[in-house]
Amino acid sequence: MCPGCGAPTALRQAFMGIDAPVVVVGATGCLEVSTTVYPYSAWRTPFMHVAFENAGAAVSGVEAAYKAMKNKGNFKENIKFVAFGGDGGTYDIGLQSLSGALERGHDFTYICYNNQGYMNTGAQRSSATPQNASATTSPAGSVLPGKLQRAKNLTEIVAAHNIPYVAQTSLHNPMDLIMKVKRAVETPGPAFVNILVPCPLFWRIDQGDQVKLCKLAVDSKFWPVYEVENGVYSLSYTPKSEVPVEEFLKAQGRYAHLFKKGKERPDIVEHAQKEIDAEWEKLKGKCEK
Repeated sequence: MCPGCGAPTALRQAFMGIDAPVVVVGATGCLEVSTTVYPYSAWRTPFMHVAFENAGAAVSGVEAAYKAMKNKGNFKENIKFVAFGGDGGTYDIGLQSLSGALERGHDFTYICYNNQGYMNTGAQRSSATPQNASATTSPAGSVLPGKLQRAKNLTEIVAAHNIPYVAQTSLHNPMDLIMKVKRAVETPGPAFVNILVPCPLFWRIDQGDQVKLCKLAVDSKFWPVYEVENGVYSLSYTPKSEVPVEEFLKAQGRYAHLFKKGKERPDIVEHAQKEIDAEWEKLKGKCEK
């Protein structure tokens, strides 16, 4: 994968939380094209490459087939099922099949490696792309300051399916990521883990700064780290010293237009801070309940 990509880091950490034999389903995306160049595979597990839009449906079918064969005595071991997808294949193209799989209650874990854009095809915006970020299909210019729309809150959308386990994490704390995947995989029924994964190409950051950017995202409350177990919300991390979101934005080239000398947009940065503060208070209220 590209130097500095956070996706393989996220995957290595995720597998540290899985003890049982596992079958992996992978939606088309950076991860799949980089690790399964036909007829070869870098995976040391059974791996099923499926289309961009149907990872949820595919993992449902594999899990259902296993359950049926186990009932007939063909399997004795306890096998786990994990689907991986980027934000394009999860937030957008694969949302319908994911929602269906969650509603049906299949026993699987879906992990979204979220770099907030379509990286495999050239850094286009997705519904996970934050407001005001510059992407190839929502470029910042003299008229528009990048993407106009706010990012979709998929973690909350998934939580609204009333599944047993939902979590949001990032690479800044490996143990948090590992333990959340462990809980997700060991929880009967559907589970979902949303991992913030920096892309140096799109975010326009130094290749060695993936963890630094994740820490800034969390400390600025841009990316809250929390979990929802059977409908009960709990914060996993509260910043001891909150960082202004401006520091997170300034560290990335995709927001450089907001800080360009003579063309600064403090109004946009201030508005982003207000929205982040409001969302944080809303989340804290859910956790306190």
